[in-house]
Amino acid sequence: MSKPVIAIDMGGTKIKIGIVHQDTILASASIDSYSGEGLRPRLPLIKEIVDKLLERTETPITRVSGLGISSPGIVDNHRKRILSVDKKFSDAPGINLEEWCLLTFGIPFFIENDARSALLGEWKYGNAKDADNVILMTLGTGIGSAAVTEGRLLRGKHFTAGIMGGHFVINYKGRMCNCGNKGCVETEASTWNITNIAKSEKGFTKSRLADFPVIDYELIFRLAGEGDATAIHLRDQSLQAWSASAINLIHAYDPEILVLTGGIMASSNYIIPYIRKQVETHAWTPWGKVDIREGKFPATAALLGIAHVVNNG
Repeated sequence: MSKPVIAIDMGGTKIKIGIVHQDTILASASIDSYSGEGLRPRLPLIKEIVDKLLERTETPITRVSGLGISSPGIVDNHRKRILSVDKKFSDAPGINLEEWCLLTFGIPFFIENDARSALLGEWKYGNAKDADNVILMTLGTGIGSAAVTEGRLLRGKHFTAGIMGGHFVINYKGRMCNCGNKGCVETEASTWNITNIAKSEKGFTKSRLADFPVIDYELIFRLAGEGDATAIHLRDQSLQAWSASAINLIHAYDPEILVLTGGIMASSNYIIPYIRKQVETHAWTPWGKVDIREGKFPATAALLGIAHVVNNG
């Protein structure tokens, strides 16, 4: 019988922490990531919150099977290290997180890429349950992806298989990405760069977007719905970028199901029909149509997925 797990999801905006048992989050909390300042300064607060959640759920550490971290970037799940990360938690590759876990909690440690963790959550418990060929695309601070092919989660020899959907090039003359490439999907349409993109628009100063110090997709979709021309252009341009990424993922991994998740999916009633139409029009799938679904756990799939890794390897 599986035991509760300490699950941590290192998002670019928020770090989510939960006590998870199978497909149930017993208790959870989140803190601001301040990811630009690194991970090490957040570790004491993470420990403090974990202790409070264990107390709240009346879970002694001796009953916990392990601690799992869902991390952005390229993750070596065998050596349990973050190999490389894209401008978020830049100190993380130099931190021995397994050692921190053992010294702090005295329990086994596991780590996996955040998109793979989210896919595991949806594949084992959510809207891709029991399917053998699935891709997941996360729309959030950046653009993430992961793939299950013939019933196996893809990792690859160098741990990059399936997770580079946000760095597919869709505009070879495009903006420079944090990864060093040009015209990546997430450079053209993701939360971390949308303010820069918006301010480069010719009509920006006349747009209501200029009245807001922080621009995100919730604002863009709202103002687009109210008829703001610049917001409409940014919304449609982003939808085209995400559709191109979805088609590239479908061509690369041959899935039955595409799961869309992430913070931007708060506008799913607009995003899913648009991407579905583009995929049905432009993807080369003579066998039939890819089933495009919204994730069942848009905020917690990664917590559920990394907890599954802890209990099942």
